[in-house]
Order: sequence, then structure tokens, then C-alpha cells
Amino acid sequence: MRARLRDRGAASDPGLLRLTAGLRTVGAIALTLAVLTLLRADVTHLVAGAMAAMVSTFAIREKQRGPQAVTLALGLPVALASVSLGALLSSRVVAGDLFFVALIFCAVYGRRFGDRGTALGLIGFQIYFLSLFVSATVSGLPRLYGVIVVAFLCSAAVRFVLVPETPEGILERLREAFRARLAQLVSAQLELLDAGPDDVDEALENVREGTARLHETALMIQGRLEEGTSDEGVARLVQRRIADAEIAAERLGLLLLTARSAERADTLTLHLPGAPAPAAGRLPGRDEALATLRRDLQALRALVLRPVAGSSGTALSHVRNRLLGYRDEENLPPAPPAVQDAFRGIGEAARAVLGLRIALDGPQDDSDDSPATARSREELDAEDAVLDAEEEGEPTGLQRPTTRAAVQVAVGSSLAMVGGEFLSSQRWYWAVLTCWIVFINTASTGEILVKGYRRLLGTVLGVVAGIVLAGLVGQHTWTAFALVLVFVFAMFYTAPLSYTLMSFFVTAALGLLYTLLHTYSLSVLVLRVEETALGAACGVVAAALVLPVRTDRRTNELLVTVLDRLADVTETAVDQLSGGTPAELLDKARDLDQALADLRAATQPLTHPITPLRARRDTARYVVALLETCAYHARSLAATAELLPTHPSIAADPRLRRAWRRTGHNIAAISARVADEHAEVAIERGPSIASLLESDVPGTPRFGRVTDRVLRHLQRLDESVTGLARPLGVPVAAPKN
Repeated sequence: MRARLRDRGAASDPGLLRLTAGLRTVGAIALTLAVLTLLRADVTHLVAGAMAAMVSTFAIREKQRGPQAVTLALGLPVALASVSLGALLSSRVVAGDLFFVALIFCAVYGRRFGDRGTALGLIGFQIYFLSLFVSATVSGLPRLYGVIVVAFLCSAAVRFVLVPETPEGILERLREAFRARLAQLVSAQLELLDAGPDDVDEALENVREGTARLHETALMIQGRLEEGTSDEGVARLVQRRIADAEIAAERLGLLLLTARSAERADTLTLHLPGAPAPAAGRLPGRDEALATLRRDLQALRALVLRPVAGSSGTALSHVRNRLLGYRDEENLPPAPPAVQDAFRGIGEAARAVLGLRIALDGPQDDSDDSPATARSREELDAEDAVLDAEEEGEPTGLQRPTTRAAVQVAVGSSLAMVGGEFLSSQRWYWAVLTCWIVFINTASTGEILVKGYRRLLGTVLGVVAGIVLAGLVGQHTWTAFALVLVFVFAMFYTAPLSYTLMSFFVTAALGLLYTLLHTYSLSVLVLRVEETALGAACGVVAAALVLPVRTDRRTNELLVTVLDRLADVTETAVDQLSGGTPAELLDKARDLDQALADLRAATQPLTHPITPLRARRDTARYVVALLETCAYHARSLAATAELLPTHPSIAADPRLRRAWRRTGHNIAAISARVADEHAEVAIERGPSIASLLESDVPGTPRFGRVTDRVLRHLQRLDESVTGLARPLGVPVAAPKN
């Protein structure tokens, strides 16, 4: 039971990153409040200390402990200078407003200098906001200095002593999360195999979600490998094994879907939300082959959850040997071809799990190995040996994203400042804060609009909660502080999941802080909603009118990047499979995945449920799903090409270059049309990819099983690329005679 709960927790919060962020922030606030209470600080300074502790904790973004300590140390003088200027300028309205705008510009512009620049800008802005929130004065600065110093010291104590976190530890937890999510995906695939006609669409949606969650975890591991491993060779090995497991799991899902369908399932079905399951063939029943398939899926899940190295007895070793045996044709049970393919998929998935265990846990006991398992180990060892052996110009000036965002947020904040003064001469800074926040991690007008809407919705709900809670606990200081800590933890835990929920918890916590400062009233919380709406509106106006980056332009730029990287990784893989010079494929494949993740995030304004442009929403979802399908086939080709030097059954086939030519031309044509809608290009259509490899010399062998799999990936890739032409408005050239 304990192991099951641990696996579930690891899968729901990969690396425990959200839990750690919440605990660390709450711990810093609680420790600060405890120290300040011992120093007999009043409620105002307790509130200031809590806010300073929160800022000094969440602003630090570096992954290594050394850089974190340096940034925290640099942040303290920045915070002291910021609160000093806030107090000095509090009575000079015009000068204070001008400085606030300049500070906002510098804070956003600082993002171009990486994590440290982002953190220092965030600390400077938030501490200035703190001075406004507690109405700091020049005479009260010495005590505020002391409060901020205590908050930073407590933040450091929690970060480095009470809730320590190392890149190695995070990576280890992410690996556990990958294992747990892989097991969950196998469970979802088993449910898909057993699903009846009424449940198949829901089961398929669970497989889609599990596939996406596994891919998300793989990307998170990719982002932590450099810091989390001391040896570059180990990092590359883990990267390879994670990619193998991801590809094998996704392919197994497709094969199982095909096994229960009347025809071969389209890869797009696994990526397009809401796509119906293919028409069922023979529904799951008491067929002996299907019963064996169910048993072996359960065995694969057990193999993922309980590694052989940590088990007692030989039961799991025998299970592993049986599953790896399906990689040999003679071990496949009698069954229709589609079901036999599913058994092959289980064998390849078991091999990927074996490779993952060796990469993560080191060599294992091989005394119980069957010949099939021993051969798999030899292949993995050979691949490991090969792995061990082996700038584009940036925009300048106003075209640089950080500069453009800094100008936009400065203009938007100026508008929010003026409008906020009309609403309230005391609380105008709420509008500025909202304008600032909606620009964080956004790159287009549409993203800012969606973020502003979500913040407003969360604020309205938080105001209602604040009204209720202030009435219940308004006279109980420590109960209110306890609830603030709960809300702060919930804010950080839900931030990556829902911006609306995060805004709700922020507003509810602020309502309690107002109560502690004895400035609570219904009118204040209503004003909070008005200022939030105003700040969001000013942010949207600034983004739309000042150096605008429209959502269409942003998505087109990212779409071109995805297509270019798709062509790069696929062409390199095909060249290597055709006998060309070995090249770096793992990094190219992950670059493609990252570009696709950026595009998926940028299309959120187009695919948001409340968008009135339904046809445009469906088109965006369809295009992204097609690109995810293309990425899957590109990853599979890259993984196969990486095996070429070591796998005895894979040989270079020079004819593959012919098979790629048309697809490469079509990707280039679509990319050119997206970059320039007036480009005179067209895609080509023609015979199947396999027919392009037919030899003109009689008696020449057609191609083997591995080349056949490569051709299937190329054929599906060609079909998916061709499918992109219609929604993107690329004409189709007339077939050549």
C-alpha cells in the first residue's frame, strides 16, 4: 500500500517539484513569523516579513545550490534598496510613479540575463510592492530592514538546511516519476484492450493522457540531466534509455489499438483529443491469445513497478525472460498478425524497461537470463559503448523578446497606474501588479488575454472566499496566519496546474492579510476585483498596440521552427539509415520535442474552451495533433538509426534516401508557405513510400523486417505531412505523368 501511494504521488507530481516549492515557501514564512514573534514584532511587520520570505524563496530559480546562494545574497541589497526607495518616494507621487515604471521596465528587461537577472528583477519589484502594501515610511525603515534581513536568512535556512534540494535528488525523483507514469500508461493500455463499445472512447482518452504525461516527464528529465549527473556519458545514456522507453510505450499503445480494431489504427488517433476509436473488429472475449496478451501486459506493468534487482526469488526474472522472448519470431503465440504485432510490442517495451533499469540502477544479476534476455543485454551493452565513444543569431533592439516585453509592460503599467489612481489613490498598485503578472511567461497578445481572464476569474472567486474567511477568523491573528500558510502552499502547489486556482488562493490569502492589518472591508475586496480587471485590460491594450506580437504571428514562427527541426531530425536519421555519416540524433529529437511543446503552449489562446472561433480552435488542435504524430515517427526513426552501428539485424539501406525525398520537399514547402503566405509552393503526392524502394534489378531482395518498420514510419510521416497541407492552405501539385 505504501509503495502504491508513493508511486501515485510520484506520478501526480513528477520530481515532487510542486510539493517542494510549497513546503519550502511555507517553511520560510513560518520560520520568519516565529523569529519575528520572538523579537516582539507587531502585526504589520509580521505581514511584511511573511511577504519578504515568500518573495525571497520563489524568486530563486537556479538549479545548483551555489548559484542559488549567490543570487539570494545579491537579492538582499536589492530588496533593501527597493524598500528604501519605496519609503522615500511614498510622499512624492509623480517621482514615485516614474520610478515604479522604470523599476518595472528594468525588472522585465532583466530576464535577458537569465535566471539571476529574472530573480533580482522579481525581488526588486515585489519588495517595492511590499513597501506600498504596508505603507512604509522613512522613520520605520530600520525595523523594515531588520524584518527583510530576517526573512532572507530564514529563506536561506529553509532552502539549504530544512528543505534541501539537489539536482541529483530532483533527477532521481523524476526518474521515479517516469517509472510510475510508464506503469500508469501500461494500465491504461490494458483498459483500452478490455474496453467494450461503450467505454472505448474514454479508455482511448486515458491512453492519450497517459502518453502525454509520460512525454512531459521525459522532457522534464531532459531539462535536468546536465545538472543532475556529473558524467556526460551517463547523462547521454539515461537520455537514450528514457527516449527508448517512451517510444516503445507509445508504439505498444498503437499496436494494441490496432489489435482490437478492424483495421490498422492511425497514429493520429493517439494524439488528437476527442478523435473516436477505430471501428472494432473482434471485440475482446475469451480468445486464448487475447487472454495471454492481457496477462503479459499485467506482467509488463509489474516489471516496471518492481525491478528485478529489488525483488526476491526468480518469479520476475522468469516474467522478464518470457516478455523479452517475444522479440524472437519463434516465441510468438499463434494469433492473428495484428495481435502478434502487439506481442512484439510487449517484447520491445520489456527491452526498453531492461535498458532503463541498467542505466538507472547499474548492472544487475544475470544468472537467470534466458538466451533472449542475454542477447538483449549484449545489444544494450554495445549501444552503451557507442554512446560513450562519441548558433543562430539572436534578435537585437526592440525585436529582442525581453526588450519588447519590458517596453510593453512599462506602457501597460503606466496606463494601469493612471486608471488605478482614479479608482483608489491608496490601492492603485493592485492594477499595476496585475498588469505585471499577466506579462510573465507570455509571448503574444492572445496568451496575455487568456492569462488576464484566468487571473480575473480566480480573483473574483478569491474575493468571495476572503469575505467569508475574514468574517470567521478576522479576530484570531494566529488562525488567520495559519490559513495564510495553507493558501500559500496551495498557491505554489497548484500554480503549474491552474492559473485560476493560483489566483484564487493568492486573493484569499491577501484578504486575510488585509484583515490582519485592520484594513479589511467589503469595499476593499471589491476594489481588488476592479483593479485586477483594470490591470488585465491595460496589459492587453499595451500588448495589442505597443510592438504587438499577435498570436498568429507567434504560432507561425513556432510552427516554422517545428517543421525545420522535424526535417532536420528525420533527414539526419534517414541519411544515417542509408549509410551516411553517424550524427547526433538524440539532441535533435529533443530539440524537436521542445519546439513542439512551445508551439502547444502558444496555441492555448486558440484552443481555449471559451474561444468563439470554433473552427479555428478545431484547426489548431488538428495541426498540433498531426505534428505530434510526425514527432513520434521522427523519434522512432532517430532511435532506429542510433541502433545501426550495434544491432546485428539492422543494416544500412541506401534506397531509403529516395523514400525521404518527397516528404522532405513537402515539409520545406509547408514551412515556406507558413513563413510567407504568398510563397508559390505546392506539396507533391504520389505512390506509397514502399513502392519507391522497388529495385529495377530483377532478383534484388526487396527489404527486411527492420527496413519494413522504417518504411512504415516514413509512410505515416509522409501521410501526416500531407495532411498538414489542407488546414495550412498549401496547394497540392498535380501528379507527374
